[in-house]
Amino acid sequence: MIQDPNAEKVKLIFKDKKAIDFSKLKKKLKEKSEKVDLNNILLNGKVLFLAYDQGLEHGPTSDFNDKNVDPLFIIDIAKKGGFTGLVFQKGIAEKYRKEILESKIPLIIKLNGKTNLVRGDPVARQLCSVDEAINLNASAVGYTIYIGSEHESIMLQEAEKIIEEAHKKRLPVVLWVYPRGKSVKNDASREMISYAARTGLELGADIVKLKYGGKKEDLEWAVKSAGRTKVVVAGGMKKSEKDFLNGVKDIINSGAIGLAIGRNVWQSKYPLKISEKLRKIIFG
Repeated sequence: MIQDPNAEKVKLIFKDKKAIDFSKLKKKLKEKSEKVDLNNILLNGKVLFLAYDQGLEHGPTSDFNDKNVDPLFIIDIAKKGGFTGLVFQKGIAEKYRKEILESKIPLIIKLNGKTNLVRGDPVARQLCSVDEAINLNASAVGYTIYIGSEHESIMLQEAEKIIEEAHKKRLPVVLWVYPRGKSVKNDASREMISYAARTGLELGADIVKLKYGGKKEDLEWAVKSAGRTKVVVAGGMKKSEKDFLNGVKDIINSGAIGLAIGRNVWQSKYPLKISEKLRKIIFG
């Protein structure tokens, strides 16, 4: 049997007689994937994000009081509480730019959003560009997709374009993926959270944020379904401290890299104490 001297270089010949050396192509793809650096928003491979995009999503009356309605209060918690990321919409990122920079907490800007005033299947369209986020000193960008909504194709297409553009500029992308809509019966079931996780992987997100339904084995399957996309869990609605912290332990033991949490911290009477307890669980 005659051995092909070029066997190590698999080539595909097109009609124009040009050839692609797949060994070189593989190297280029690897170099491209290595350009996205998550180290700015990770600490020892884990994360603790302080989320504050609820003002647009829920309105100020349902979640805020006289203290936490002020973004400066949130920035102070993030700084003193040792968070690895601070999630804002672009307006707060712009108006409080000075204080965010002084805090030295990495900024994650949400690129889309919606209010809760419109009924029916949800859709959140892009409100901020990748370039604008970079100009506001973002260390990463975020985008929400409501899978199961009749409008999901709009959000899937926008997310794909954002991921492509952000990765060209070495900016990590965090996808919020939530099952919603008339066809979704239980948004925190094993099927739904694993589908959310897999959606993040299939679209090329660096991190996917999803809801936790309280069953450790379901989250373990979601983490496995996410492959090389890292999983972060949403903090969700305010709970008792004991129940909340027990849930966090299960989340970390399931293989998720951390939390993106808001109300369970900045609605607490003692936000820095709860932040310290979270850090001990997540970072050890």
